[in-house]
Amino acid sequence: MTKILVIDDHPVVLQGCRRVLEDAGIENITLASNLIDGFRAYRNDKPDVIIIDLAIKKGVLVGLTFIRRLRVHDKHTPILVLTMHEDPMIASQSLRLGANGYILKDTSSVDIVKALQAVRQGRPFLSHTVASAIALMETKGRSNPLSGMTLRELQTLELIAQGKQYAAIAEELHVSYKTIANTCSQIKAKLGVKSLPELMRIAIDHLPEMAGQRTK
Repeated sequence: MTKILVIDDHPVVLQGCRRVLEDAGIENITLASNLIDGFRAYRNDKPDVIIIDLAIKKGVLVGLTFIRRLRVHDKHTPILVLTMHEDPMIASQSLRLGANGYILKDTSSVDIVKALQAVRQGRPFLSHTVASAIALMETKGRSNPLSGMTLRELQTLELIAQGKQYAAIAEELHVSYKTIANTCSQIKAKLGVKSLPELMRIAIDHLPEMAGQRTK
């Protein structure tokens, strides 16, 4: 019997997922409204598929944290992201971290079941609009040195382009100074630059293009 774990902080979404799954003949369904309960349910129930939102309890994409932590010790349990975020960079980041599917919350019940079946069988599944946006982003990004950056790296670059120093960036992103210093070191390594002025120049030159891709 297929076991499904659904993690979302909106009761309406949780109950809606339950109805969709039950209508598809799935009865073993566990619902969790936060990451702590989600991890506990995962350990106790060993679900066949995990369906998760990205923004839980007003956290900034904390669902990505769940995916990353789970993949440290579990490379196999399929993860299907069900979210309102259409941004292809967020979708791409989710897939890089280990999600097997990515669908939007306005997806039809039929396609939700199709997505669930696909990831359960080891096949990836993306909402059509998200798949198209990722393809367009990757095509345009081939000439953009920032196309391989993570969301945190892009956030950091945006603030560097504004002339902000590490301490101010750390405060704005609510992380430590050391985290920002390490992030900038990683960015420099990816771009093959050594100085902050070089980093600022690249950010100023190429971030507008990335922003244009994200809003299309």
